[in-house]
Amino acid sequence: MAHAVELTVSGAESAPIAEAESAAAESAPVADAQAAEAETAVAEAETAVAEAETIGSPSEAAAGRNRRKSREGTVLSASMDRTAVVLVTEQVRHRRYNKTVRRHKRLYVHDEDNDLNVGDRVRVTETRPLSKLKRWRLVQVLERAR
Repeated sequence: MAHAVELTVSGAESAPIAEAESAAAESAPVADAQAAEAETAVAEAETAVAEAETIGSPSEAAAGRNRRKSREGTVLSASMDRTAVVLVTEQVRHRRYNKTVRRHKRLYVHDEDNDLNVGDRVRVTETRPLSKLKRWRLVQVLERAR
């Protein structure tokens, strides 16, 4: 015959166990809520730091947005209306022979005031396409032709 064994726990011993279980059940939502609040605080701080880095001061924001090429050259032709042809010369090292080589480019530059003359030294910068060939605009006249 099988004997049934009963284990009973006295009331004094079961009370601390019940209190521990109820305390754990109550503290779990509190701990979860605190962890969630901490995570949202960290996420908000990271977002604020990221925004501060991307925006910065207005001059830094403009500098990040305005990374356009700038070149200096000599005006070859100014006979077109509000357009000049500028010769830009750059010196580069040849890959294989290491000799300094001069490379020339002719840039079509927007001259809003039509004040350029042949021989002027000018500084130009990249801009949006203004016509089929014009992608540069006049920034400054460095030296007038003699």
